Amino acid sequence: MKKAMTEGNAWKQILMFALPLLLGNLFQQTYNMADAAIVGQTLGSDALAAVGSSSSIQFMVLGFCQGITTGFAIPVSVAFGAGREDKMRQYIYNAGILCVITAAILTGLTVFLCHGIIQLLNAPADIAGNAYTYLLIIFIGIPCTILYNILSAILRAVGDSRTPFLFLAFSSLLNIGLDFYCILSLGWGVAGAAIATVFSQGVSGILCWILIARKFHFLIPSGSERKTDRDMVNRLLGQGLPMGFQFSIIAIGSMVMQIANNSLGTTYISGFAAGIKIKQFTMCPFDALGAAVSTFIAQNRGARNIDRIKTGFKVGVTTAVVYGIVAGVFLVTMGRTMSLLFVSGDETAVLDASSAYLRALGFFYWLLGLLIVMRMSVQGAGWSRRALFAGMLEMIARTLVAGLLTSRFGFTVICYTDQCAWMSAFIYLIPTWISAMKYTEQEIRKETA
Repeated sequence: MKKAMTEGNAWKQILMFALPLLLGNLFQQTYNMADAAIVGQTLGSDALAAVGSSSSIQFMVLGFCQGITTGFAIPVSVAFGAGREDKMRQYIYNAGILCVITAAILTGLTVFLCHGIIQLLNAPADIAGNAYTYLLIIFIGIPCTILYNILSAILRAVGDSRTPFLFLAFSSLLNIGLDFYCILSLGWGVAGAAIATVFSQGVSGILCWILIARKFHFLIPSGSERKTDRDMVNRLLGQGLPMGFQFSIIAIGSMVMQIANNSLGTTYISGFAAGIKIKQFTMCPFDALGAAVSTFIAQNRGARNIDRIKTGFKVGVTTAVVYGIVAGVFLVTMGRTMSLLFVSGDETAVLDASSAYLRALGFFYWLLGLLIVMRMSVQGAGWSRRALFAGMLEMIARTLVAGLLTSRFGFTVICYTDQCAWMSAFIYLIPTWISAMKYTEQEIRKETA
């Protein structure tokens, strides 16, 4: 079902669009958490550390896949909002070609460099072997990740966030079942967890493909629409690459943070791994809201409606702050309890590290919500490069704080590195959003004069 967001109640449209996306994100994080929880509870904290020791590089590579496909969907959304379905299908065809090329290049590079990446991450010798095995399988599954993300991004671009959620929900449940089967029945260890994740992601992508072919005929290019167009390719890359690099650049800072934390020993690696999983789970509403606001702004930019763009932004910011406060209280008060999902109660040092990290995050979670909504709003307004620069500021802040101070102040620095990065990017995004709105308003007035 296609649905334009250019008319009607903005609050209702954004929240109803975000809800299936949120549930989908929660399911996606559920099977990521399932990997960690099942590994930690059945194979021990060392195996959990092996899975968690490469989380930053996974975020960098898989985040690039998610970012570039989300960026590819923005021209699709703008064309749909403008009522140009023929142009929309041309964008979809060209985006598909770019995704095939991206999947081939990324898979080849990451598989080739995997061993060197593990060495770069400074993983302790007792977990390096398992860390390499897990990461290698995740990298081999990159085409599955790109397939699901581009198809779900296209469906969301035309207002359907429900269908990707349903397939992701199914694959999440499948992943949990396969985790138990591969780890406990087959005895494949951390490799089993990685195989279950990749296979389940591939299933969700294939299901999206089948449904589009059978039910969403208006999305399928045909005839003259199936041709490579240089201008469209440039526009897609102009949106997709900055957004992909934005995720990756942020992750470079996180990788420096991960390397610094890995130097503190297995206890802090395990505690940080548990904390990261909980953080990613509670971030899901921010990501869903940001994607909804970005789509809302992009469609209304195509429809030349500046008032609805401003309204959508206000809805996103207000909702992000309210949820950020609630989630922050949860992290401060329940962080240790949630960490018990990943480690046993007698591993008190690991639990102490995880709860300290989550408690420090909790006091600043409202700021993270503002940052994500503002960054995605700038992206939806077409200022991809400005959004990319916000990611660069996050990277610089994480690199400086974690890289320079961890050796002196230990895990306390790790607990507060993210917050420094968020503040740096947020300060930059305030004037950037104001400028984006002034520019967009001027362009709309010229076009409608």
